[in-house]
Amino acid sequence: MRIGMPLNYSGGFKETVDELVDYEKAGLDIVYVPEAYSFDAVSQLGFIAARTERLEIASGILQVYTRTPTLTAMTAAGVDFVSDGRFTLGIGASGPQVIEGFHGLPYKAPLGRTRELVEICRKVWRREKLAHEGKHYNIPLPAEEGTGLGKPLKLVNHPVRERIPIMIAAIGPKNVAMTAEIAEAWEPIFYVPEKAAEVWGDSLAEGRAKRDATLPELDTVVQAPLAIGEDLDELLDSMRPMLALYIGGMGAKGQNFYNNLARRYGYEAEAERIQDLYLDGKKDEAAAAVPRELLTKTSLIGPESHVRERIAAFRESGVTTLNVTPLAGSAAERTALIERVRHLADEA
Repeated sequence: MRIGMPLNYSGGFKETVDELVDYEKAGLDIVYVPEAYSFDAVSQLGFIAARTERLEIASGILQVYTRTPTLTAMTAAGVDFVSDGRFTLGIGASGPQVIEGFHGLPYKAPLGRTRELVEICRKVWRREKLAHEGKHYNIPLPAEEGTGLGKPLKLVNHPVRERIPIMIAAIGPKNVAMTAEIAEAWEPIFYVPEKAAEVWGDSLAEGRAKRDATLPELDTVVQAPLAIGEDLDELLDSMRPMLALYIGGMGAKGQNFYNNLARRYGYEAEAERIQDLYLDGKKDEAAAAVPRELLTKTSLIGPESHVRERIAAFRESGVTTLNVTPLAGSAAERTALIERVRHLADEA
């Protein structure tokens, strides 16, 4: 099981990267750089590549709507080049709140666009003369839609790898099936290992049945906050606002993927109450309504025996990369947490 970490640079980006050097020595395998609607991820990935030696780096995630497929392929090839082949291209559709609200683009056909983007990226990395005729992308642009001067081109540089790993963030049934079919890695959110087979088992099986034999086994990347010790209820409760934001505030009634996921986990009444409270502006009450069981099962917060049990549950459900957020007040304490979870994962 690999140990990863999402980059949280709220305390300062350069300071966080300084810590990454110590995390790398402590056994961290991969770091995921978010984008959302903050700083772009790509400039930061290049900086991290220059500051680290062994650590794998990944975008977590680049939205499929905000760059053309060819630019996404060029960007991935460039980051893979400066990192000497340590890059994973994490992509996802995000949601209409971000895509339409921040980027001003229509949120249409996320699955179809993702599938075509993956196909185009792999053609670019193989340095084929790029010709793609799809429902969402036509390359070169047809003559009747432009000047008529476009012609198939291939990437000038030779990529370090012609198959850069692709990770897709997915939670919906169809999206998960597509991910299991075409991607090297899958990133769900709010992952409850005891419910994973029930919620996603059929979709994963459907995708794997169509999976290209040349692809490796699907890497399942799961996030979990990490703190090891006694009497950590306060830290566990500190996760409530984030869960409430996603379950209650990411979208509208009937248009919230994360709320739907909570319902599929069996928290129908709780998900509805969280959303009602959050959309009414009662964010603290929404956070208080997040089920404690959901907090406990999606985290690695508690005594070492509990954390060891949760790691075993994640592994048994098929998790291959555990993406932890070490919760501690100092860099030294966070480094120690990385060392401990590395040790516990190796034991499991």
